[in-house]
Amino acid sequence: MIEKSRNILVCNWLLLITFLVAIMIVVGGLTRLTDSGLSITRWDLISGILPPFTMNEWNYYFSLYKKIPEYTLLNSSMTIDEFKAIYWWEYIHRLLGRVIGLFYLLPLIFFHFKKIIEKRFYKPLYLILFLIVLQGAVGWFMVVSGLTKNVDVSHYRLSLHLSLAFIILILLFWNYLKLRTKYNYSSYEKLPTYLPVLFLSVVFIQISTGALVSGLDAGQIYQSWPLMNNYYFPDDSVFADLFSLNVFNTPSLVQFIHRNIAYFLIILFIYLGVSVYQNKKFFYYKKNIQIIFIILIFQIFLGILTVISGAKIYLASAHQFGSILLVLSSVVLVYKNAKTS
Repeated sequence: MIEKSRNILVCNWLLLITFLVAIMIVVGGLTRLTDSGLSITRWDLISGILPPFTMNEWNYYFSLYKKIPEYTLLNSSMTIDEFKAIYWWEYIHRLLGRVIGLFYLLPLIFFHFKKIIEKRFYKPLYLILFLIVLQGAVGWFMVVSGLTKNVDVSHYRLSLHLSLAFIILILLFWNYLKLRTKYNYSSYEKLPTYLPVLFLSVVFIQISTGALVSGLDAGQIYQSWPLMNNYYFPDDSVFADLFSLNVFNTPSLVQFIHRNIAYFLIILFIYLGVSVYQNKKFFYYKKNIQIIFIILIFQIFLGILTVISGAKIYLASAHQFGSILLVLSSVVLVYKNAKTS
């Protein structure tokens, strides 16, 4: 009974952090979509916890923002009230990062010294702690790329930042499932191991390329579907450009790649779904396939609307939220198909 209550405690903790990381991803997306990421030009780990309270403090932070290219080249007419709007998005994003760090670190230390966590979970849980700390450093590494010569952050660093956030999300949820699951799926007939793992991997790659699309504002061009201005391939490039070193710096090609990974993902899911429904021994995967199907359709619909609208903020944000649901539902499928529970 004591062991069960300890597992419930740790499970709830992991689920809470998973939820907070999911919120962090959504807020981070909104920070990017509102062009708010460069509004705070310093990384004050401790003093930065408190926002400006007085007009003098607001003017001070605004004066720091006025020194970077984004202001001098793009936003030189910005008012203090407009600055406050973008400042709050970045502030909330950073504050959430601090909250996640503390909510993860302090209970982990407590659980460790009270021997509430089984020893087999030490390495994965401390790995997650390392990745959370690393994520903070990567976040600042990303911000720095937009403070001196550029009017925006590096889209490569943005993609790295988002990809790492999803790796943390996956590891948190995976360990939650390991602690919570009551059933031993190892006794069930398995799908080919590569199939669910490949599906999750392609979803992850799609999310990473989605960050490149966002970083290059590539969703604001070729606002048509299924063709790109009446062509399958963007008419401002040639097919050979797909194999050039500059491919991920070209917005239209990045959007083209993002679209086609989505098409491949649909084909892969159809193959996965048919594999499950054609074989009665895979009956226990049907519910997972149904859930993934609903989320995938939701994602496709939102993706099309996002493109057609020119990446409207509320649609793009909903699209990113859908990616979180798709990843988590895919993790459940991979976990159930693992050789051991």
